[in-house]
Amino acid sequence: MKRTALFFGSFNPIHVGHLIIANCMLQQESVDEVWLVVSPQNPLKERASLLADHHRLAMVRRAVDDNYRLRACDIEMHLPLPSYTVVTLAALAEKYPDREFCLVMGSDNLASLHRWRNYEYILQNYRILVYPRPGSEHAPLRDHPSVTMVDVPMIDISSSYIRQQIAARRDVRYLLTEPVYQYLTEMHFYEI
Repeated sequence: MKRTALFFGSFNPIHVGHLIIANCMLQQESVDEVWLVVSPQNPLKERASLLADHHRLAMVRRAVDDNYRLRACDIEMHLPLPSYTVVTLAALAEKYPDREFCLVMGSDNLASLHRWRNYEYILQNYRILVYPRPGSEHAPLRDHPSVTMVDVPMIDISSSYIRQQIAARRDVRYLLTEPVYQYLTEMHFYEI
């Protein structure tokens, strides 16, 4: 059974911080591959600043194209909105019965996990690999038996920072992979 870690995100845009985290997860003995699940709508976030789903998916595909153990996943784009992780997990289990899924999340998301739909079910049935995020290193639930804290460099790069820098006409080329940078530049995304 293939062990697949699911890294959910808006990826608006995907940046090197996301890829460093995904690559660190691939170093875990319990992970064969990481799927970057492009979320159309997080029920806990506003949708207003999101690029169209197909553009964010295209950027993720370009970012991971050179690593066969990373994959862009569009499953949530075919499910009802808003996107609830528990619904996505059920859809994935049905579609891919040959895989064992676990979740990848930042400690900031672990701190708000109690606000997720059916979070108790997720904790009881899935492993959760957690990477540190600034300001939430001591998240509740970190000692839960389903939670594994993973040693990943603390990377304080955010998609919102990148969007702000692009709007201010600052150079962000080293925060993105070259294919993503080219796509953003050609499409003039996030420019005001």
